[in-house]
Amino acid sequence: MKVLLFTFVGIHLLFLTSGKAIYRNDTSQRTFEEIKEEIARYGDVAKAIIDLAVYGKAQNRSYERLALLVDTVGPRLSGSKNLEKAIQIMYQNLKEDGLENVHLEPVKIPHWERGEESAVMLEPRVHKMAMLGLGSSVGTPPEGITAEVLVVASFDELQRRAPEAKGKIVVYNQPYANYSKTVEYRVRGAVEAAKVGALASLIRSVASFSIYSPHTGVQEYQDGVPKIPTACITVEDAEMMSRMASRGSRIVIQLKMGAKNYADADSFNTVAEIIGSKYPEQVVLVSGHLDSWDVGQGAMDDGGGAFISWEALSLIKDLGLRPKRTLRLVLWTAEEQGGVGASQYYQSHKANMSNYSLVMESDGGTFLPYGLQFTGSDKARAIMKEVMGLLQPINVTQVFRDGEGTDIKFWIQAGVPVNLISVEMYPTRLESSMKFPESRQLSQST
Repeated sequence: MKVLLFTFVGIHLLFLTSGKAIYRNDTSQRTFEEIKEEIARYGDVAKAIIDLAVYGKAQNRSYERLALLVDTVGPRLSGSKNLEKAIQIMYQNLKEDGLENVHLEPVKIPHWERGEESAVMLEPRVHKMAMLGLGSSVGTPPEGITAEVLVVASFDELQRRAPEAKGKIVVYNQPYANYSKTVEYRVRGAVEAAKVGALASLIRSVASFSIYSPHTGVQEYQDGVPKIPTACITVEDAEMMSRMASRGSRIVIQLKMGAKNYADADSFNTVAEIIGSKYPEQVVLVSGHLDSWDVGQGAMDDGGGAFISWEALSLIKDLGLRPKRTLRLVLWTAEEQGGVGASQYYQSHKANMSNYSLVMESDGGTFLPYGLQFTGSDKARAIMKEVMGLLQPINVTQVFRDGEGTDIKFWIQAGVPVNLISVEMYPTRLESSMKFPESRQLSQST
């Protein structure tokens, strides 16, 4: 169903008659009532898209395409041969799909490799801990770092106990509030620990639930602050060490990390289009990122988002529709390292910013969708609500505020309207999709 969000929003903005971007103030634009009436006339097109994606030959197509790529290529870490293999495969796939102007836009991206890594508690008992080094982390000396642990629950506590931190390994056992707030410990943890003299930092994985499963992700060093090794540990081990410390136990850990940073590597953003018939210079952009971390297939983050973006163009092509504006697909590279590929795309294309009507990204997981997050003017939001009303047959019509995303943040800052798919991640909704065959088919068609 997520693919229908991109297809519907993209196609109805693409077909609007006015040749102006929807976020620009322009007196020649038609009244909102006229636009509303035009959108309503696309009911038959909407039904055709739903029928093709949910019940027709395209049913489950994006799922099967995604499964083939992730099973064939596997993880796609920035700077790796696997990522470049995936890019070349997608380039060929898009050409074979009959899309237009398929090409690769070169960029430079970070190249980091994890190497062998381990963390072992030596005191108060021997315990081998599950851990994952964080992206761009430096490694330890070959013999590792063996040091006493200081457990803190927040940056504020670290500052209060700064004199205790020197020469130790700082363990963050921060409570999970929400992702955007809690992820700051993963991103800034090493820097804040280094500022008070720590030798390394271990961060409780940024997760609301754990089955002894450490997470990885990007972290950032700061100029003028020593670079120390940093990794994530499980929620369970962070909680255990917090309990030990509260009892006054001395905790000692030996950390070994073979991580290395290399010179930036050559890579590409992958682009394909359906060229507009009347305003080909005006663009509605849909996107997801092809790269992933190295410890999983990246099917959720963000293979699903990349492939529903491709599917949006495939559905329009299969129905023989030719929009007035150009619908552009971009599969970003090196998103996980902070939107590196997207940043370079923005720098290359910002001179034509006035031609971008809408920029969309799917990078919120392939769960059951329930609407779109949107950032733009009130007038643009009103248009978006009318477009989303055409998704009433599958009950996905909500328009939320604060659309954002790593790869589209540059456009947000420049004032271009953006969309991000909102998804439901609660078990009750997922269970309901398993109880009813039709609902299950819908969820798999993403």
